[in-house]
Amino acid sequence: MHSFGYRANALLTFAVTILAFMCAIASFSDNFNNPTPSAQIQILNINWFQKQPHGNDEVSLTLNITADLQSLFTWNTKQVFVFVAAEYETSKNSLNQVSLWDDIIPEKEHAKFWTQISNKYRFIDQGHNLRGKNFNLTMHWHVMPKTGKMFADKIVMSGYRLPKAYR
Repeated sequence: MHSFGYRANALLTFAVTILAFMCAIASFSDNFNNPTPSAQIQILNINWFQKQPHGNDEVSLTLNITADLQSLFTWNTKQVFVFVAAEYETSKNSLNQVSLWDDIIPEKEHAKFWTQISNKYRFIDQGHNLRGKNFNLTMHWHVMPKTGKMFADKIVMSGYRLPKAYR
């Protein structure tokens, strides 16, 4: 008859095949999720706007961030990485992105939130391009599944403008 090693190998191969099939189905099922996240960001205060000794502009903002990202969660979602970036255009670059805040949302229950913070990361431009500059605040998110490909999207909020003079 068959040895113990042969039977263990057959059982392990069958289990791995079933696991791979279940992972493929889990990944495929995410295609049917149509998330409708919402977010709103307000600038409550410009704490300071200054020119650094090196000549770079630096801004500190107090932000009010409200978001409902619960629709991003399915039974295949491990966590969601979310961040807010300031995006603006200069003569050298058509797109400049500066990350202001980020967070990892581990569960659906934490995906509806409100926070009021000063930017977590420094808003610095390499040069003096920020005075009077129009910019967008964009909330990006990356959905990290338990199995399958990662999904990313964003919400762009425009209409923000920095002062023309340093404070």
